[in-house]
Amino acid sequence: MKNIFCFLLIGMLSLSVSAQENKAKTILDKVSAKNKEYKSIKAEFLFSMDNDEEDVHEISEGNIILKGNKYRLKLMGVDTYFDGTTIYTHIIDAEEVNISEPDEEDEETLNPAKIFSIYESGFTFKYIDVEKSNTKTLHVIDLFPVDTEKGFSHIRLKIDDKTNQISSLKSVGKDGSDISIILKKLTPNVEYTDTDFVFNTKSNPDVEINDMR
Repeated sequence: MKNIFCFLLIGMLSLSVSAQENKAKTILDKVSAKNKEYKSIKAEFLFSMDNDEEDVHEISEGNIILKGNKYRLKLMGVDTYFDGTTIYTHIIDAEEVNISEPDEEDEETLNPAKIFSIYESGFTFKYIDVEKSNTKTLHVIDLFPVDTEKGFSHIRLKIDDKTNQISSLKSVGKDGSDISIILKKLTPNVEYTDTDFVFNTKSNPDVEINDMR
């Protein structure tokens, strides 16, 4: 009798986990479909880093434009351009720009450029709950990295039920360092040219160029 009860309990838990995964996938598929409708995205956001043990609490406003696999990110005094093959990192106060190629393995830090597609690969997911925030209904979904050697345990997404857009995400670090991004404004389908994603050296003649490729 005891064995039958254990078998039924395990079966019920398995069904519950499966249902949570399916619900999360359905919502994430809607987000993916919505973003693929856009030719480009312009977003304003709040970026924060917190570590209670180290007494680190930083918050900064940023903005990003995305078009295909290209992006331009402005955050914490650094403008980052990616034209699809090359990264230009303009450190404004230092008056220098570093030119490099992307390192696909360097994904420990939550990159704002990936906020709209971070869930698409390398994660399992679980539906957590639904919550109210002012007039919004938000679905809460946790993403767990398939690679357990990552520096974070999970990423929590909050998705607007009405717009099918990510409202915020939080990376929970294994070392106690948490990184959060809160979307303030999103504008789709703004017209951009390829030159918007390349640092213009002619317009910035006093900036030192460091080619690290």
